Amino acid sequence: MQTNTTPNITMKYTQTDFYIGLGLAVSSTIFIGTSFIIKKVALIRLNHIGSVRAGFGGFGYLKEWIWWLGFLMMGVGELANFAAYAFAPASLVTPLGALSVLVSAVLASKYLNEKLNLLGKIGCLLCILGSTVIVIHSPKEEEVESLKDLLEKIKDSAFLMYILFVLICSLLIALYFGPKYGSQNVVVYIIMCSAIGSLTVMSCKGLGLALKETITGRSDDFQNWLTYVFFITVIICIFIQMNYLNKALDLFNTSIVTPVYYVFFTTLVIIASAILFKEWLTLSVEDILGNICGFLTVIIAIFLLHAFKDMDISLSDLRGILNPKHEKLWRNGRNENYESLLSRSI
Repeated sequence: MQTNTTPNITMKYTQTDFYIGLGLAVSSTIFIGTSFIIKKVALIRLNHIGSVRAGFGGFGYLKEWIWWLGFLMMGVGELANFAAYAFAPASLVTPLGALSVLVSAVLASKYLNEKLNLLGKIGCLLCILGSTVIVIHSPKEEEVESLKDLLEKIKDSAFLMYILFVLICSLLIALYFGPKYGSQNVVVYIIMCSAIGSLTVMSCKGLGLALKETITGRSDDFQNWLTYVFFITVIICIFIQMNYLNKALDLFNTSIVTPVYYVFFTTLVIIASAILFKEWLTLSVEDILGNICGFLTVIIAIFLLHAFKDMDISLSDLRGILNPKHEKLWRNGRNENYESLLSRSI
């Protein structure tokens, strides 16, 4: 009696692949985090000479060599990020973008005079810890090993509905919500960047898969029409992302744009990846909880890093809290007596 068996198309990452992807993802965050600061410096210089701001439709930043340096660094970071998707799951690579928030926060405190207080430093530490938890519990396998398998997954009705949702939201923001509310609320342009960015990541994953299959000699995927669809999609999506991200950076503080962009972008990429690649199906309950806890830790870290950035909080303030209560009362009483004696003498 013959039995029909369904071929297993689950691809497991080797340990070497996993660490290569991890290294590329971390190096990507360094370049991208630095590029935010460099481009912000260029936009500030542009505002000082009275040129039309990028937030109001100006493109004067294209004449600034500093902006092009930032653009080049972001390009290098995105290339490293693109290569990382060929070696590691998207649900590992994308959340590690939190490290770019850390890099930009540290550099902003040094070069943009954006103060990093005690809570900000704690946020940086939590950002590293949360990212470490995500790395430990990230998926080590996915259900795609060729462009043919990927094409079948793209045809899934759930993913097609997601693409339609992104396109509708993007058109509404570009034509209505952006011109009307974009200069008032940072979320408007960030949602546009994040939604389009999630499609960029999915296309990068497809290109990475084609590149890896071609290099290893399994197949020549660069003769596949789907590879060029992914390539064109990446180019168009990156152009849209850069345009609206420049608008957000010009209108709002870097320390606001960076964390908000990370939260929305990462959330939408994880949703898109879960729909398309179904990486979460290979995880145990413990790993799912670990990923969720790691991601929430990173969000809390980003909140601490930026919500209280204008508060003057230092380690000396904590030392005062640790003093005994009676000592505080004695000091307060002594100060009050001294002030009363001083007022009487005057």
